[in-house]
Amino acid sequence: MDAQGRGRAENIDPADQWVLNPNTGEYELRLSTSAAHSAVPTPRRSASRTGTPVRAPRPGREVPPPRRRRGVPEEPLPGRRGRRPEKKSKVKKFLLWTGGSMAFLLIATAGAGYLYLDHLNDNIDSVPDDGASTGGFKKDQAINILLIGTDKRTGSGNEGYGDSGSVGHADTTILLHVSKDRSNATALSIPRDLIVDIPDCPTTQEDGSKKVIAGSSGVRFNTSLGQGGRTPSCTMRTVTELTGITPDNFMVADFNAVKTLTSAVGGVEVCLAKDIDDPDSHLKLSQGTHTIEGEQALAFLRTRHSVGLGGDLSRIGLQQQFLSSLMRKLKSNDTLTSPTKMVKLAEAGTEALTVDSQLDSIGKLKDLGLELGKLNTKNLTFTTVPVIDNPAETVKSTVVVNESTAPEVFDMIKNDVSFTEVKAQKKKEKAAVAARLKGTKADASEVRVQILNGGAESGSAQETLTWLQTEEGVIKSENAGNAPEALARTTLEYAPEQADQARRLADILGLSGSAMKPGESVTNSQGLPTMTLTLGKDFKGAGVPLTGSSSGKTPEGVDKSTADQVECAK
Repeated sequence: MDAQGRGRAENIDPADQWVLNPNTGEYELRLSTSAAHSAVPTPRRSASRTGTPVRAPRPGREVPPPRRRRGVPEEPLPGRRGRRPEKKSKVKKFLLWTGGSMAFLLIATAGAGYLYLDHLNDNIDSVPDDGASTGGFKKDQAINILLIGTDKRTGSGNEGYGDSGSVGHADTTILLHVSKDRSNATALSIPRDLIVDIPDCPTTQEDGSKKVIAGSSGVRFNTSLGQGGRTPSCTMRTVTELTGITPDNFMVADFNAVKTLTSAVGGVEVCLAKDIDDPDSHLKLSQGTHTIEGEQALAFLRTRHSVGLGGDLSRIGLQQQFLSSLMRKLKSNDTLTSPTKMVKLAEAGTEALTVDSQLDSIGKLKDLGLELGKLNTKNLTFTTVPVIDNPAETVKSTVVVNESTAPEVFDMIKNDVSFTEVKAQKKKEKAAVAARLKGTKADASEVRVQILNGGAESGSAQETLTWLQTEEGVIKSENAGNAPEALARTTLEYAPEQADQARRLADILGLSGSAMKPGESVTNSQGLPTMTLTLGKDFKGAGVPLTGSSSGKTPEGVDKSTADQVECAK
C-alpha cells in the first residue's frame, strides 16, 4: 500500500517519502500534495535554497521537481541575479559541558543520514578555525577530531544547571583519534582543571572582527574557551600545545541535544555499582542497570559528587561509560538502518551542532561518519590524560600532567599506535620493527651521527657525545644543538644506505627498532652524510638503555577502557 493509501497524511511513514531518482541513481525526498503535514520534518526556513517561498502545488497541478543535487548549477530565477549569497558562518550558542558526548553521537549517525543532506545543511552553524587546524580531515590519513563542550547554561529549561552566568568554558573536551587504517580509535579526555599553557590565539569574533587574544601560562584548561573572547580555535591551539597533536576539525554540540538525542535512540543503558542520590545533579538511581534518556541522561552526565572521589575525573569516567554504551547500542540495533529513526536523529543532531569552517556541511559530516562507521567498538579505547595532583596547591583543586606517562600516551596517538590489540596491525608492526634490527652492523668507528637535544635535560647531547667518543669508539659524532621541537621518545633517523650504521648505534644505545626511523640522508657540519640522534624526554642519561612504546601496550598506570566493555560506576 502506498503512502496515500494509508489515510491521513500525518500517518505517512517517512521512509515512503524517499524515491529513487533514475537520473542520479540516488534516493531523494519527494513530498506529494498530501504530504503537507507529513511526519518528515520540514526545513526551519520556509523558503527554497534560492530564497523563493515554498508553496504546496494546487490540486491538479504537476508536483514541482525535486531540489537540485549539491554541486549542480541552477538557473537564476526571473528577476534575480544569480544564486543567493552563501549563509554566513556564525557562532551558535556554545553550550554544554557534555558537548563531546553529543558530537560523538552526531559522528556516529551522520554516515547513515546521507539521504537527508540538503535540509540538514540549513541546520548547521560554523565557526572559523582561524588557521588552528590541519585544514580538515582526509580520508586516506589518520583523523583527529576535537569534541568540545562548554558550561554555558543557556537554552530552555537549563537555567538551573550550574553557573548560569558562565561565558562558556571548555568544561568537557575529548580528542578523538581514528587510525589511518580505521582499525582502531582512541578517545582522550582532557580534564577541565588541568593546568596548561594557552598560546596566543588569533580569533574571529562573533561580529566578524579579528583579534589576537594573548596567551596565559599555568592556567586551567577550561579557560581556553570563553575567557576573554576565546573561541574554539583557541582550545584547538591549546590541545596542540599540550599534546603535540594538531586536530583536523572541532565540533561543539547544543546542551539540549543530551535530552533530545538520548530520547531519539530510545535511551542509553548505564550501570551503577551503588545507589546514587545527588541533590546537585538531581540524579536519583538505584544500584544496577538502567536505561536513561532526556533529563535523567543529563543528570547522569553531570553527576560527580556521588561517584568515585567526587571530582571532575570521576565525572569523566561517567561520560566515558555513557559513550561506550551509546556506541554499543548504535551498533547492535537497527537505528542506523531505519530512515524514520535517522530523520529524528539527524534533525535533532544538526540543530545542536556547531562545527569549524572546514566541516560546515552535512556532506562533509557524512564522509566523516562513513569513515568512523568502519570501526569495531572493541577497538575504540577511552582514556584520560595522565595527571597528578598539583604539587603547588595545599588544598588540591587542580591537576598537572604526569610527565612520566603522559608523553608516551601523546606519542602513541601522534604516531597512530593502537591502545588495543589489533592483531593484523600488531603483526605488521612487529615484523617491521624487528627487521630494522636485523642485518650486518658497521664498526663503531664508521658510525657518523649528529646529536640533538629534543626534550632531554640540558647538557644531555654533550654528555652523550663524550660518552660515545671516549667509551664506545663512535668518533665521527658531533653535537648539533637543540632539535626544532621536543619529542617524547628518543629517535634515530637514517637513510637506507646507513642501515648498518644505525643497527650498530642502536645496539650501543639500547634502542628498540621502534625508535629507528628510516628516512632521507642529511649532512653534518662538514657536509658529509650523517644520521640524526634526537634525545627525547625519555632519555635517562648516557649509557642507560632506552625502550620503545610502539608495541601497542598502554604505559603502566594509565587507565583505559574499550567501548565493548560494560562497566558500572562506583
